[in-house]
Amino acid sequence: MNDKQKKPQKLKARLPRGFVDRTAGDIRAVNEMTAKIREVYEHYGFDPLETPLFEYTDALGKFLPDSDRPNEGVFSLQDDDEQWMSLRYDLTAPLARHVAENFNEIQLPYRTYRAGYVFRNEKPGPGRFRQFMQFDADTVGAPGVQADAEMCMMMADTLEALGIKRGDYVIRVNNRKVLDGVLEAIGLGGDDKAGQRLNVLRAIDKLDKFGPEGVALLLGPGRKDESGDFTKGAGLNQEQIDKVLFFVGIKDYAESAARLAELVAGTAKGGEGVEELNFIAALVTSAGYGSDRIKIDPSVVRGLEYYTGPVYEAELSFDVTNEKGEKVVFGSVGGGGRYDGLVSRFMGQPVPATGFSIGVSRLMTALKNLGKLGASEIIEPVLVTVMDGDVEAMGRYQKMTQELRAAGIRAEMFQGNWKKFGNQLKYADRRGCPVAIIQGGDERAEGVVQIKDLIEGKRLSGEIEDNASWREARVAQETAPEADLVAKVREILAAQAEDRKRAGGDV
Repeated sequence: MNDKQKKPQKLKARLPRGFVDRTAGDIRAVNEMTAKIREVYEHYGFDPLETPLFEYTDALGKFLPDSDRPNEGVFSLQDDDEQWMSLRYDLTAPLARHVAENFNEIQLPYRTYRAGYVFRNEKPGPGRFRQFMQFDADTVGAPGVQADAEMCMMMADTLEALGIKRGDYVIRVNNRKVLDGVLEAIGLGGDDKAGQRLNVLRAIDKLDKFGPEGVALLLGPGRKDESGDFTKGAGLNQEQIDKVLFFVGIKDYAESAARLAELVAGTAKGGEGVEELNFIAALVTSAGYGSDRIKIDPSVVRGLEYYTGPVYEAELSFDVTNEKGEKVVFGSVGGGGRYDGLVSRFMGQPVPATGFSIGVSRLMTALKNLGKLGASEIIEPVLVTVMDGDVEAMGRYQKMTQELRAAGIRAEMFQGNWKKFGNQLKYADRRGCPVAIIQGGDERAEGVVQIKDLIEGKRLSGEIEDNASWREARVAQETAPEADLVAKVREILAAQAEDRKRAGGDV
């Protein structure tokens, strides 16, 4: 009999599919970006709100891919009271729940913004994650399309605040009422045609990806892709397809407005939608936002079912290189629209609402491509090294560290194995520390410290060829009284900053 205990199995470290770890650089880039977005929203008079990551599934489910299966599209669990709860799928449905639950305390119109993670229980792929951040702004209780026009202007101002110049973006605006009018005009009105209408919307939403020919196939019999996979079409006849393609193919709204009005004439919503689009166009023009910034564009669909009026999309128009090395237009970084029915589900009475959502990760990628992110410097901490481990020495090191921090300088005292001093300097080098503070027993007795300029030292090490040169180049390290520590470190950091400035930002 083998009495030897089995060796415990080592746990394999693995990241769940569709999720990512965020590094310090990514976190700081997001913080930099969201701070600029937040500033614009605050200037427009919007206030922050935070809702929990979990909601009861029925608060979300109506607008998910398959509402009959609680775990389809969302990550769900059953609580101890047997109620289904799900990680939020977007930030809009939780807002609708919050407004309905606090309706008597909320001042309407209610103008709010939220930033946070949302979760999709869907198959992950390249650039497609199960957890990602959104940044939303909404106005609840404002029935007029002037609220939608303001959202479009705020989107334009936000992109410019992030450094995206005019000509590199456009806010495209459409109206679901116009689209519903077109669908009604081709015989797809009524509740019995709801499924076919949804298939038409999904087909139109692929216009940028597949072009008019591909969309025509999706509107008709269906489309087979390069891999042989077949997507069933909406089953429209050629006359219906032609009318839909005319609508989404409008490039100059002013030139096509009369024909569009004729197409939707006699429909319940179409004429109203055209009037609303004209009103939005007039408002944004009056406010100084030309068609180069905010453009009426009937190809905008916004696939979600709950939009009831104006819909809008922020699109970046500059080229980027994709993973295949091809030049492609960057495309959409956010959008939204009017969703008058969403809050009403909880209320039993009409509650108008409009809002938009920015895809933070996608927008961050765009800003990195433009070189508009990460410009603010993050200086790594000054390292206070440890030469002796007795209480008095440790106390002195900690005091120095706290003095630097109190002066607003990032600093850390070395916390690893201090007995091998060379490892401390290796740590400082790998960490990118700008300065090291050194105090052994001799320096402590004299009340002084050695201050080593690690950036200058690194530069000099590439220029020094012999010991004589090294002795002459001791400017990278100097001795100073403990009382002058903060002033000397500040002086070195300022000199390093000036060097970076002269070198165009490179250390």
